[in-house]
Amino acid sequence: MSMNRREFVAALSMLATSVARAEGDKPANRKIKWALSEALWRYYRPAPFTDMLEVMQQTGFIGVRLAGFPHILSDYQMTPAQMLREVSKRNLDVVTISWNGALHDATQRQAVLDSARSAMKFLADFGANHLVVFSPSRNLPATQTPAAFRELCDRCNQIGELAGTMGFTAGLHNHMGQMVQNQDEVDRFMAMTDPKLFGLSPDTCHLNLAGCDVVGTLNRYKHRIRFLDYKDSKWTTPTKDWVQPNGKVFPKDSDSARFFNSSYDLGDGQVDFPACHRVLKSVDYRGWICVDLDTARLGPLADFHRCGAYIVRKLEPIYL
Repeated sequence: MSMNRREFVAALSMLATSVARAEGDKPANRKIKWALSEALWRYYRPAPFTDMLEVMQQTGFIGVRLAGFPHILSDYQMTPAQMLREVSKRNLDVVTISWNGALHDATQRQAVLDSARSAMKFLADFGANHLVVFSPSRNLPATQTPAAFRELCDRCNQIGELAGTMGFTAGLHNHMGQMVQNQDEVDRFMAMTDPKLFGLSPDTCHLNLAGCDVVGTLNRYKHRIRFLDYKDSKWTTPTKDWVQPNGKVFPKDSDSARFFNSSYDLGDGQVDFPACHRVLKSVDYRGWICVDLDTARLGPLADFHRCGAYIVRKLEPIYL
């Protein structure tokens, strides 16, 4: 079927509009650089590492936080050199790792420090300079004592000191189900760690679900923020079992099903991201923000496009 001139011009206009819309979804990555978390892909059936990189290229998220080390390499059957080659040829970055260890256990001090050093050496090859530190599970008898909390803080100070010798910073990532979850624990941890050694890498979703004052927490510790997760949330009671894309099922009355039901794309939950952004602007924050989706109801590509559009529309006018 032939196309007349009017139809041809209309088709070109539609194409141009589509391209403009797609470009308008992409964050500018200026003072604030935007990353996503590789953890989302762990809820899907195994796929090549490059599948995630293609989503990043199409949505404008230029950095990635890896979910674990060293198992990330065996999971994707890649060497560090291969991973570096794949991200570099796409002008993307590996920016940090979700790192954890037995930070509460005095008998494992050296093993924990060795593990942190190894993770930072790996990251340094990618040009990264920050380590995101998760605290241990709060559901273990050994982590439920004041002594364990003091040990956690002492170990993080040591990790921060080590990071400084390697040209890195390190910061705590608050998380539901872990030793630093609620407002009292966040505040106590920050009071018991040295501001010169150890920072905060907050997660807005987990702060909100734990009943914390999200904006107030960021404002209180704004000078110690080294990395952030912007992630939306609102407690949502499941009406049916939660089924992950890889087929794993969580019963609707489980904590996991409730959590996944309560995690949302930017702008769909309760977190006041414009206010968070104004806090960052007040200290001229220049660094990475990770949009860490725990679920992608429309799929990774569509949901990260939605998050990118929210960033461009609601946050970049405040602070790029």
